[in-house]
Amino acid sequence: MLHRLVLLLAGESEAPPMQMQAAQLCGYNKPLRIEEVPVPDPAPDEILLKVAATGMCRSDYQLVDGYFKGPFPVDLPYIPGHEVTGRVAGLGSAVPATIDYSEGDMVVVNPSWGDGTCRQCREGNEHLCSGNGRWVGFGPPGGFAEYMAVEYRHAIPVSEEAAKAPELLAPMTDAGMTPYRGMRKLRDAGKLGPGRIVAVTGIGGLGSYAVQYAKLLGSGATVVALARTDSKLEVARENGADYGINVRDKSAEAIQDELEGLTGRTTIDAILDCVGSEASISMGFDLLGPEGALAAVGLMGHRVEHNQFPFVGMELSYLGSFWGNHMDLVEVLSLAEAGLVKHNVTKVRLEDINENLEALGRGDVVGRRVIVFE
Repeated sequence: MLHRLVLLLAGESEAPPMQMQAAQLCGYNKPLRIEEVPVPDPAPDEILLKVAATGMCRSDYQLVDGYFKGPFPVDLPYIPGHEVTGRVAGLGSAVPATIDYSEGDMVVVNPSWGDGTCRQCREGNEHLCSGNGRWVGFGPPGGFAEYMAVEYRHAIPVSEEAAKAPELLAPMTDAGMTPYRGMRKLRDAGKLGPGRIVAVTGIGGLGSYAVQYAKLLGSGATVVALARTDSKLEVARENGADYGINVRDKSAEAIQDELEGLTGRTTIDAILDCVGSEASISMGFDLLGPEGALAAVGLMGHRVEHNQFPFVGMELSYLGSFWGNHMDLVEVLSLAEAGLVKHNVTKVRLEDINENLEALGRGDVVGRRVIVFE
């Protein structure tokens, strides 16, 4: 099949290279293998992207260890990586001429590709597609490679000024977008505002952005960071948190005592949980006051348990929040370009991918580690 493909290298048009470097999942619970593989041949409605940067998420580690084997089965060998930005290297034959980018432009990849026909897609929530939705890095091959194919409508162009730092763009597609949607849910539920306390649990890739959104969307709410290491709490305070509490090995009562000493209150009105473990969510419920709400965006655990009477008797709310839609991503990119978002990014190499995934699995990473190809 012939496609309309153009590759721009050093300002000149050339045919795409036959092979590329890629990190492949060849078996669960095994290190990724870096190999030479064919450059993808885009379908007519896709573009070929020369990857500039790909963020590394704990869910990439979980993909390797089999956590997503049930909901997101993939054919092995498989190329993961869902936080991607890069330059357009070619256009498929059916890509319309009316798109607002062209070959050579830097684009950010919206990782959620809905089928466009279900109710969720028609409402603009393609990340919740109930039909034949796909998610980059968990279905379509991802960005742990020098090139990838992308459906043209999910490529969001950015300015050349923003394109100077692709390592700051890539994490916005998950680490930057996911907590933004979760915090908006808490705001829209009326749980933020003056005189209220909002907490962020887990100050890793998502949490380092989440405390900033708590300030931006909180309308004057007091922001408290909850983490298990002092170094992560320091990052949270640098990113706008009013207070930080180290919760390691502490009971809910001990945390409440510390909270009271800092804020004058023992309970919290809203929590954005960026961990998703059974222990973190159980702790969050214990810290909520009447009419409190917990929004969960983390995915470390498999189940949630809480005593029924406090949940009902205090009219607590539990909100799931998954990734984000096209406009969520556009909004966080706009906030970042306006200088309203601070990044905690460490650039790494593709050949060091496995040691960085292991660090993510141990919980040693503060902020985001991003593979940079340019």
